[in-house]
Formats: sequence, structure tokens, C-alpha cells
Amino acid sequence: MPVLDPNPQNGQKKMLLVFGAFLAIFVIIAVIASLASP
Repeated sequence: MPVLDPNPQNGQKKMLLVFGAFLAIFVIIAVIASLASP
């Protein structure tokens, strides 16, 4: 299975969505941590 598929299947799109959600959660945690630090 190629990494970059011209026609992404449903599973690949779901994997990309999970990766995007993980990245968003990481950014939110970083912002909260920087706000919580004095």
C-alpha cells in the first residue's frame, strides 16, 4: 500500500483524521501548559 495514494481510501482518510485530532490535542495541551506556567 503506497504512502501517498492519488485516490485515498476510506481507511487512509480515517487515519489522517485521527492524526489531525492527535495533533490538535497536542497543540491544546501545549497552550494550556504555557498558560498554566507563571
